[in-house]
Amino acid sequence: MQDNAEFEDTSAGLSDTLRKLIGRIDGGTVTLRQLMDGVGEQGLLLICAVTSLPFLLPVSIPGVSTVFGAAIIMISIAVVLNRMPWLPRAILDRELDSAKLVPTLEKGVKIVSRLDKYLKHRMAGITTGPIANRVNGLAITFAGVLLMFPLGLIPLSNTLPGIAILLLSTGMVQRDGLVVLGGYFFNLATIVYFGALAYGAFAAGQGLASLAG
Repeated sequence: MQDNAEFEDTSAGLSDTLRKLIGRIDGGTVTLRQLMDGVGEQGLLLICAVTSLPFLLPVSIPGVSTVFGAAIIMISIAVVLNRMPWLPRAILDRELDSAKLVPTLEKGVKIVSRLDKYLKHRMAGITTGPIANRVNGLAITFAGVLLMFPLGLIPLSNTLPGIAILLLSTGMVQRDGLVVLGGYFFNLATIVYFGALAYGAFAAGQGLASLAG
């Protein structure tokens, strides 16, 4: 582990940060290391927000699920521990296709810009202090685990936890407790949805077994 991390709020909007980040991407490929360098002072939580964006859209970019999903989990664990994250080179330096990623991030800007205008400092107890940081960081980690479930072909299986990660991380950065609570809601919605899928699969299996019998 490295030196302690600082998780401070910022007055800059996430959509503005994302636009600047897109503007710095050039060449045929981009790595997570380059994206993290591009975010700079905005910090680890905004990396979680940015890397959640491809999961909000019905696109398929080879390598993104593994790289971004693992990064979200490891960075959020660092938030819980209040430490700078360690990420393996295989994750940091995996090359992603810029031609596919950039349009996805640009679409993400449109989604986030709608959220920006509702963000404000409120319900500070949910976003301030080491205990709140750790609990909210665990919620992001949990959403990251849900995101990594091998259900990519099932509608909403990536979208719901992706929204949870975006709301939790953005709400923490902007000290907006209501938005953080929205992230918890989408974590719960993901659990309910996955439970319904599991029940449906079990019921279908029972039905097939009865027919076979």
